[in-house]
Amino acid sequence: WNETVELFRAKMPLRKHRCRFKSYEHCFTAAEAVDWLHELLRCSQNFGPEVTRKQTVQLLKKFLKNHVIEDIKGKWGQEDFEDNRHLYRFPPSSPLKPYPKKPPYQKDVIKFPEWNDPAPGTSQENIPVRPVVMNSEMWYKRHSIAIGEVPACRLVHRRQLTEANVEEIWKSMTLSYLQKILGLDSLEEILDIKLVNSKFIIHNVYSVSKQGVVILDDKSKELPHWVLSAMKCLANWPNCSDLKQPMYLGFEKDVFKTIADYYGHLKEPLLTFHLFDAFVSVLGLLQKEKVAVEAFQICCLLLPPENRRKLQLLMRMMARICLNKEMPPLCDGFGTRTLMVQTFSRCILCSKDEVDLDELLAARLVTFLMDNYQEILKVPLDLQTSIEERVAHLRRVQFQKSYPEVYQERFPTPESEALLFPEKPKPKPQLLMWALKKPFQPFQRTRSFRM
Repeated sequence: WNETVELFRAKMPLRKHRCRFKSYEHCFTAAEAVDWLHELLRCSQNFGPEVTRKQTVQLLKKFLKNHVIEDIKGKWGQEDFEDNRHLYRFPPSSPLKPYPKKPPYQKDVIKFPEWNDPAPGTSQENIPVRPVVMNSEMWYKRHSIAIGEVPACRLVHRRQLTEANVEEIWKSMTLSYLQKILGLDSLEEILDIKLVNSKFIIHNVYSVSKQGVVILDDKSKELPHWVLSAMKCLANWPNCSDLKQPMYLGFEKDVFKTIADYYGHLKEPLLTFHLFDAFVSVLGLLQKEKVAVEAFQICCLLLPPENRRKLQLLMRMMARICLNKEMPPLCDGFGTRTLMVQTFSRCILCSKDEVDLDELLAARLVTFLMDNYQEILKVPLDLQTSIEERVAHLRRVQFQKSYPEVYQERFPTPESEALLFPEKPKPKPQLLMWALKKPFQPFQRTRSFRM
């Protein structure tokens, strides 16, 4: 949005206009703004040629409401914007928020927890120590330790690799992968790391069906049965007659409206308010389709399992409807693909703070999701393999430090292996019996021993 507003403020042609016998400098008409901004959006890689003039007018209404532009008398906020000859201008100061930047030396590095790190709250620095009354015997003991006569005891932390440690590893490495793909110095600009739930990530990776759809432990969070039946009906059209449902003219439109009403009344969009900025930041990578798919894969792993399941079922239904040539028109005046995007975009992506500025972003994201949903809603195999190898390594190191003798027996070094399994002398090649025989001679008749 900053890029769009910056281009609009910098390159929108301004000139002198007259209105009611009065001249105004450095302004533009509403129709001129619609013409120029419409062409800008159509050529932008973040929006594309499918942007309509009506959507451009809606965007300018949001710009007027948020003081990106103002009318020629300085009014903004409550006024309505229409595609006409009314005069507008840019306010003296830009409403854009500056990009948060950090010095390079303060680059955030996500720390991976080690198995032998002391547990929180167990630091010995804050443990109160009672004062010791020094006597000759105590002084001698301390002096002996100091000069090396008595070996000093060292407290070694040997903690188990707990479930909490494993969850923290999943969270840290997942966010590290996301930060690397997006090319950011820190995720603080787009994500509150404290709100990321590591249990959601692990559940979305391992608790899935053969089709890759998330399986919920809490069945009360499932889609209602009637919604799921309606989605199956449209996804498998025209085989819904096998379900013995009543068929009449316009039946498919009523079924679609039932699904749209349910998703339209969700308390929160499927991609959640918390992850809005993270998903929007991925939109800048759409020109690199493979990279954008990888970023979306990781962002979707952060979703609550019930949201991810609903998103998977919805995307599968939308894609099948768009590809089904036998599906009757679900709405007059709209193509099936356009209808899918406009109907479900707000229930998939929506901002909590700037609700009025996300329609085009949501449409752009939903279109990409619908075209690539099979890849996006898969678990990234490279990430899963890296984390599993990391956990296995830490467990192996923990076992080695806790039980060095047992580890050495189970996992010998090359030196100890040579002692355990001494090299056997190589056997000489066996002499074959046929080599001892004389060369083949022609058959000769011998004398009989019989008289």
